[in-house]
Amino acid sequence: MTPAVQISGLGKWYGAFQALKAIDLVVEPGEHVVICGPSGSGKSTLIRCINRLEDFQAGEVLIAGQPLPRGGRELAAMRQRVGMVFQSFNLFQHFTALQNCTWALRRARGMDEAAAEAVAMRLLDRVHMADHAAKRPAQLSGGQQQRVAIARALSMNPEVMLFDEPTSALDPEMIKEVLEVMAELAASGMTMICVTHEMGFARRVADRVVFMDRGRVVEIAPPARFFDNPSSDRARAFLSQIL
Repeated sequence: MTPAVQISGLGKWYGAFQALKAIDLVVEPGEHVVICGPSGSGKSTLIRCINRLEDFQAGEVLIAGQPLPRGGRELAAMRQRVGMVFQSFNLFQHFTALQNCTWALRRARGMDEAAAEAVAMRLLDRVHMADHAAKRPAQLSGGQQQRVAIARALSMNPEVMLFDEPTSALDPEMIKEVLEVMAELAASGMTMICVTHEMGFARRVADRVVFMDRGRVVEIAPPARFFDNPSSDRARAFLSQIL
């Protein structure tokens, strides 16, 4: 089976500083991978390189066996296959929740308004936001806005979903509702790569945990082994601080 995402020898520099060092990672279709590690370890940089929101200077990223294009229409088309949810919700403030989800369908897919709204309403219902379709972002809580952002990312029917610390900007009481939607998405069979500090979510949902430190992948393991018996001293030190 062709991997959903294959990363080989990935290197990323900011000037003289090397943020990613020879990263190798294979994610199979339907797999749920959580990337964790201390601040500054390269987690968000790695996930942003997967759809070239960050460029990289060494190595290769393959999406379903195809090299990640460098730019232009080819990259735009590839990004439709790889949805992404950010720390900040990045919703259009002058659009309703429904309009935020229909915009890409009409612009990128050329759907008429009725067809786009039908798809968007189905996705808003999937993330338990159909009752709020007519509200603008300012009328929604942070957790509700993030669920709309997830629905918007799903509107392109992506093969892979990337999450870059999607709960880090939320108040504690709003985190659970977003994690529940993500868990439902994982249960549906979506391929997911998620950077998160929510270790309970990682233990519950991940097939594998990738632990990073100082730009390197230090350890990759199933959740039970990673949390109960990590193989590296650095992972043990990290877990002792957060658990």
